[in-house]
Amino acid sequence: MLVHPQIDPIIFSVGPVAVRWYGLMYVIAFVAFVTLAKVRIRRGLVPTLVESDIDDLLLYGVLGVIVGGRLGQVLFYEPGYYFENPIEIVKVWKGGLSFHGGFLGVLTAVWIFCHRRGKRWLAVMDAVAPAVPPGIAAGRLGNFINQELPGRVTDVPWGMWFPAIDPGGPVARHPSQLYQVGLEGLALFFILWWFASKPRPVGAISGVFLVGYGVFRSVAEFVRQPEASVQGVFLGVTLGQWLSLPMVLVGIAMIAWAYKKQPLSS
Repeated sequence: MLVHPQIDPIIFSVGPVAVRWYGLMYVIAFVAFVTLAKVRIRRGLVPTLVESDIDDLLLYGVLGVIVGGRLGQVLFYEPGYYFENPIEIVKVWKGGLSFHGGFLGVLTAVWIFCHRRGKRWLAVMDAVAPAVPPGIAAGRLGNFINQELPGRVTDVPWGMWFPAIDPGGPVARHPSQLYQVGLEGLALFFILWWFASKPRPVGAISGVFLVGYGVFRSVAEFVRQPEASVQGVFLGVTLGQWLSLPMVLVGIAMIAWAYKKQPLSS
């Protein structure tokens, strides 16, 4: 059995200000997004955007991730806790951002950006989707460092004891956060980067993102410990899987629609 390295969530402190690994992971995510999106623009794969658009789009995306992600955590996963402790809602530095909520927040933020700039929303989503998975990987790594969202108890040789989760003694759990780094982060990135390396019908790249994330997240949920705040599973399906199912179905429909109706575009 492996033992979690028990990394201090705080990198360093200056007076009352603490710099946390979880926050640093989001900085890495945003830097990776900007860098990769601009690489695609320089390669001529994103005619709908220029490099300065990415800088502006980042601000919209950050707000969408934080506001949507926090609201998703509050409404989807822990409504009882946050309604009893409303001050905790604003403490995003302690962790607790729902991917599905953040995703809806980003969709809304990008729509506002496109409305103001006169750009086609779906084409912009296609343009930036391949740059998103490394940020997902960084977020999951932050979960691992914080010893949050662990896997289920297991007897596999690489099972890991998370002392913060099981302080009473060694309990081997799946390091599901690392599985998600590999699936939702790295694997999805390589799939999208390859798929988006050639012109595709508008909506196809976004559709592949939806299907890929939804499938990979659903697979990880089989070994991820269901959160107690949502009473585990419903009809044998976790909340994460329920929230991912519409992504897969919409993604499949978008790919079919894109190849049937749309001309080629990046």
